[in-house]
Amino acid sequence: MSTDVPMTTLNNGVQIPQVGIGVFQVPAEDTQRVVETALEAGYRHIDTAAGYANEAGVGAALRATGLPREDVFVTTKLRPDEHGAESTLRAFETSRRELRLDVVDLYLVHWPRPSLDLYVETWRSFEKLYAEEAVRAIGVSNFLPEHLERLRRETDVVPAVNQVEVHPAFQNAEVVAASVAAGIAVEAYSPIGQGASLTSDTVRRIAEEHGVTPAQVVLRWHLQQDRIVIPKSVTPERIVSNIDLFGFELDADQLSAIDRLEAGQRIGGDPARG
Repeated sequence: MSTDVPMTTLNNGVQIPQVGIGVFQVPAEDTQRVVETALEAGYRHIDTAAGYANEAGVGAALRATGLPREDVFVTTKLRPDEHGAESTLRAFETSRRELRLDVVDLYLVHWPRPSLDLYVETWRSFEKLYAEEAVRAIGVSNFLPEHLERLRRETDVVPAVNQVEVHPAFQNAEVVAASVAAGIAVEAYSPIGQGASLTSDTVRRIAEEHGVTPAQVVLRWHLQQDRIVIPKSVTPERIVSNIDLFGFELDADQLSAIDRLEAGQRIGGDPARG
């Protein structure tokens, strides 16, 4: 099977590999090894965040592998407790220093934190970073339709990406639809439900039909619905298999069968709170 990853073109023309590796909950001391393994396996899209406390390991892996900077797409995110005009700009400089990058490919507001009521002010600082070309694209994470609509009304730049929880048991249909309608690419985190989706009889049956793993089936389901995915693993074999998604295709019945696994089972936090 091929591991040639297609590119998704964002609403500002920037291209992002449709499959990346996430380093959520990867210990700082393991991050460089994990990212180096991923880059060796063919990944060219790395997703980290200030809140993961492992940006430095991502940067170290980029330097160690010696790949041209333009060949690797790097995303990081603003901590939820650093919203605000000036604090956002300071936080970005800290992330850029940790990563040891001059330009970040994609910078995301990690959570809307509606109780703070600062995400519009924060977004204006993101727009400033974008205008200064310190970032190639700006986006959000965990934003609900009402948060996206407020940004549309009160700011100038439409987010390029909304990174949200999506997996068979929690398909987040309203948020996905609102994002797509606004021209915002949907990026799925926890795309295999932190492993929970892999025990489904439906997913296992489809995996047997194609001679692939359950994780490959679920990731392929995302790709065929035009979502960007960032599976996370620290196991070399799974890192390799999670990008090996392009030698098979799910048919309409198989896609529908996975769609029917929707159960409203959110794993992460509720973006309406906090």
